[in-house]
Amino acid sequence: MDFYKFIKCFAGGKVPLGLKRKNLRVLVTGGAGFVGSHLVDRLIERGDSVIVVDNFFTGQKQNLLHHLNNPKFELVRHDVVEPILLEVDHIYHLACPASPVHYKNHKTNVMGTLNMLGLAKRVGARFLITSTSEVYGDPLQHPQVETYWGNVNPIGVRSCYDEGKRTAETLAMDYHRGLNVEVRIARIFNTYGPRMCIDDGRVVSNFVAQALRKQPLTVYGDGKQTRSFQYVSDLVEGLMRLMEGNHVGPFNLGNPGEFTMLELAKVVQETIDPNAKIEFKPNTEDDPHKRKPDISKAKQLLGWEPTVSLRQGLPRMVDDFRRRIFGDDKLDSGL
Repeated sequence: MDFYKFIKCFAGGKVPLGLKRKNLRVLVTGGAGFVGSHLVDRLIERGDSVIVVDNFFTGQKQNLLHHLNNPKFELVRHDVVEPILLEVDHIYHLACPASPVHYKNHKTNVMGTLNMLGLAKRVGARFLITSTSEVYGDPLQHPQVETYWGNVNPIGVRSCYDEGKRTAETLAMDYHRGLNVEVRIARIFNTYGPRMCIDDGRVVSNFVAQALRKQPLTVYGDGKQTRSFQYVSDLVEGLMRLMEGNHVGPFNLGNPGEFTMLELAKVVQETIDPNAKIEFKPNTEDDPHKRKPDISKAKQLLGWEPTVSLRQGLPRMVDDFRRRIFGDDKLDSGL
C-alpha cells in the first residue's frame, strides 16, 4: 500500500486537509466515444493525466478536440483487440460498440477485455470493466438486482453483445481471483446525453433525431416495453466512485425511473415537437419486455444515485443534436 492509500485508509476514506491527492495516470479505452469522452472531461478536470486509446470505429475525435493541447492528455489511435503496453494506474475499459447497428460484427468484448486485463496485470493497474444491463437479458425478475443471473437467449440475434459482456465479466473475475488483479465491474443501464451518435439505433437518439427531422417516431411493438434512462453525468460520477472505492461489484449503474417506449416518445414530443407523429412497427426479436435497475447496492456502498431526471437531461441532449444536425454552433454540447 502506498503512502496516499495508507493515509486515506486511516482517515475514513477521505484525504486529510493539507495532504494533496495523488494525481493518477489513467487509461480510458473508447475514450473518444459518448460516455468515454465525458469521463475524460471529469478526469482531466480533477488533475489526472489521461491516455485515450480508441480506434474511432464509433468514437469521434471531435469529442476530444478541446483536450488536444493539454500536456496531461494523450490520444492514441489503436484497436484494443491488439495488445498495447502503457504505464498507468487505472484502466477504464469502455471500448466496445454498444449500439445495435455496430456491435454485431465486433470482437472487442472478449479480445479487447483480455488484452486490457493482461495490461492491468503487467503494470499493476486497477481495472474497471463497463458491462451492461443486457447481461440480464429479458429479465424474469423486476427490478433487477446484481445477484440475478439473467434470462438470456445464447443464440439470439443480439446475443453476441449480451454473451460478450457476460464473458468479459467472467474474465475480469478470473483475473481478480486467480491473478490478484484489482477489478471493478459496472453494469450500465440505458444512458443518454450530448455526444451520443445520432444514428446509432438506440431508442433515445432515434426519437430525438426523428423529431428534429420532422419524421415519425418509430415505436417497435406495442410500445409497452420499459427502460430506465440515466443522464451521462450521473453515469460518469458512478464510474468514478466505483473505481475509487473498495468494492469489486458488480454494481448496477442506472436511473430507476422507468418509462414505457410510448411514455418516452411523449416526453420527446413535449421537448421538441408536440405534433410529432408516432409510427408503430413490428418488434425486433429478443427485445426485453422490462428493464429497471435496483441500485440499492450502489447507494449503500458507493454513496451514489442519479440526480438528473429525464425531463431535466433530455433538453440538453436535444440542444446538442440540434447543433450537430443543423449546424447551429451557438448551442453548447457540454454536460
